[in-house]
Amino acid sequence: QVQLVESGGGLVQPGDSLRLSCGFSGGTFSIYVMGWFRQAPGKQREFVAAINFSGENTQYADSVKGRFTLSRDNAKNTVFLQMNSLKPEDTAVYYCAAELSRWSRMEVVADTAYGYWGQGTQVTVSS
Repeated sequence: QVQLVESGGGLVQPGDSLRLSCGFSGGTFSIYVMGWFRQAPGKQREFVAAINFSGENTQYADSVKGRFTLSRDNAKNTVFLQMNSLKPEDTAVYYCAAELSRWSRMEVVADTAYGYWGQGTQVTVSS
């Protein structure tokens, strides 16, 4: 059974950086599409970023494009979300997600496309 464990969240000030990690176990990590979503209080869960099995393809939400970078280390079964220039509106619980699918056949921005989820890690951006 695939399990995902997020880490790296915390309380930071506007303009700071954080790197979230998502550890993967229970499957062959290198063939899974990985995604990050976030959910702020009172709001629906929203897409942040996704990466294909090799790391060659990535997609980002417009709200984080240019500030966040998603990468993966298939040797370490881990995906990383580097978040720079954080804003208060980035405050949310961040969730890692995984799905065994071809990138071209998957609607990576849809949370319903992913079958495996982590428990989430809180990111708070506040002065």
